[in-house]
Amino acid sequence: MEYEVVVTRKGQTTIPAKLRMKYGIEEGTRLEVIETKEGILFKPKETTIDLAGSGAKYATPEEMKKLLDKLREEDVENSLRH
Repeated sequence: MEYEVVVTRKGQTTIPAKLRMKYGIEEGTRLEVIETKEGILFKPKETTIDLAGSGAKYATPEEMKKLLDKLREEDVENSLRH
């Protein structure tokens, strides 16, 4: 199915509700923007919930928590710069 959207003066647009529901995109979801030969692809980024349990064979829960805390701190620092 094809959808048509309008881009605002600020470069913003609205993702149709059916697609937001289908792909679990809600307020605050981070999207990866990828340039392809066919155009622009918006892809939901994986969250920590998506990754839960995926590192169990690589680190203990305590080590994973330390890593996540560090990544969150970097996210906050990056958001303050922009």
